[in-house]
Amino acid sequence: MGVVKRLYFISAILINLSILVIGAQPRKPVDVPFQKNYVASWAADHIKYINGGTTVDLVLDRTSGTGFQSKGSYLFGHFSMRMKLVGGDSAGVVTAFYLSSQTNEHDEIDFEFLGNRTGQPYILQTNVFTGGKGNREQRIYLWFDPSKEFHTYAVLWNTYHIAFFVDNVPIRIFKNSKDLGLKFPFYQPMKLYSSLWNADDWATRGGLEKTNWANAPFVASYTSFHIDGCQVSTQQEAQVCSTSGLRWWDQKAFQDLDPQQYSSLQWVRQKYTIYNYCTDKTRYPNVPIECARNKDV
Repeated sequence: MGVVKRLYFISAILINLSILVIGAQPRKPVDVPFQKNYVASWAADHIKYINGGTTVDLVLDRTSGTGFQSKGSYLFGHFSMRMKLVGGDSAGVVTAFYLSSQTNEHDEIDFEFLGNRTGQPYILQTNVFTGGKGNREQRIYLWFDPSKEFHTYAVLWNTYHIAFFVDNVPIRIFKNSKDLGLKFPFYQPMKLYSSLWNADDWATRGGLEKTNWANAPFVASYTSFHIDGCQVSTQQEAQVCSTSGLRWWDQKAFQDLDPQQYSSLQWVRQKYTIYNYCTDKTRYPNVPIECARNKDV
């Protein structure tokens, strides 16, 4: 049985188990059209609007990829997108959904979907930048084919942690460890971005697999452009956003994962994680301080 079939077979059994029934959940995302929260950021002619913008297709061809960004900047909140990734032979193609501040020492919260040759599973890479420092990659296989249907990818960001979710299953948590001297995305508002581009110099097997342009155009689809965050346009607003306890995402139920959610995260670790910077002794002979302390990474 191939790698993909094994993954899907395992998931078909486990997906219905209580291990994936998580506890406190964010407010239900509100489906809104693209134009409410986002604008094109580059190559606008490679974005196609369907049903008045309730669905959007990003198109990559030999001439260009494309991308979009949020109209507003946010400091904490819950952000999600329903996406259907490029199908078939997607080697060399990267689809990204992320938050980023625009400073020299920027903060960033990344979902990056790395395409692959036909029959091989997508790789989902997550990363967190704080104060301009990244190199905190984790990579997993997904327990489904993300090119067949829409799935929800979400970030919950508050003063306590950053939690990554796939269809409400937690796949990663990055805790606020400022008491250890580790910077945390706490002061810099971020915009949301998404893009589709050719990255065959690194994306698939370290750049060994190149994009097959005979399969172009490559299309990634988006819907449900949900944003529930503390919007910032002035320093005074930033101070309000940083005041813990004022928003639902700062309440006790969302300050950490609950035991059921940790069980789900452990399931992801055991079954689908293929790289974790915390266990990479070559890059980090000394275990990063956040990895040494927190059981969840």
